[in-house]
Amino acid sequence: MRETPRPQGSASDSGTMQPQPRPGRALAHTTGASGSGTPHRSDGRPPHTPRGARQPDPVGRPGTTPPVPGRPTFFCALLVLALVTWQVLVDGPLARLDERVSRSLVGSVPPGLSELGADLGNMTVALPVLGCAMAYAAWRGRRAAALYAGLAMVLVPVLVIPLKEWTARPGPLEPWAAGYYPSGHTATAMVAYFGAAFLVSRRLLPVAAVLTAATGVGLVLRGYHWPLDVLASLCLGVLILAVSSSRTRRSSG
Repeated sequence: MRETPRPQGSASDSGTMQPQPRPGRALAHTTGASGSGTPHRSDGRPPHTPRGARQPDPVGRPGTTPPVPGRPTFFCALLVLALVTWQVLVDGPLARLDERVSRSLVGSVPPGLSELGADLGNMTVALPVLGCAMAYAAWRGRRAAALYAGLAMVLVPVLVIPLKEWTARPGPLEPWAAGYYPSGHTATAMVAYFGAAFLVSRRLLPVAAVLTAATGVGLVLRGYHWPLDVLASLCLGVLILAVSSSRTRRSSG
């Protein structure tokens, strides 16, 4: 009498069929459940790979939220601004070296060329550029970003004017006058041109850097400002732009 065939997968078929994985057994190279492609371990721990060990953030992206990239730059700019301001106030060795370097640079290029660079920091030049970028951003629906870019420009005279009155530094060509530190033109150019680049396209950031550098160099070579005046304004611009961009990210987050 013929035996009734036993169901496949029983213990007596182990010699004729390939072994089947038992529940709970670790599979080193088997994909996860439902074809997810995620490797599993029998003990429930993540695999020993950097990607597997990382935990997703609250919105589901792999890995933890990285630190804000601009934070070290922010504190470096604040430290340099404090150091330079202290040297100007006490007429320290850095300020005296600054004056010697400036006297050797003034008039080293044709006045028309240096004047052209210095004019890039004029309100009549920089503000229309920023205004057009703000209008474009608002038209694209980025009203919060446009608003904070405008507020960043308002901060320039709010911060620069008290520093000018506090330090009362004379100018390279006008030693009888005061109020040259920091450079308002440099801060205006940096906040306007970088703000416009952030609003329109990040690809314009190199253009903003060139325009800001041309402003500062033109001011020094023309004798309108000491080099430290320009350096302090660059640091001030970094601080203003960092605060503005952080507020923009929070409003859009």
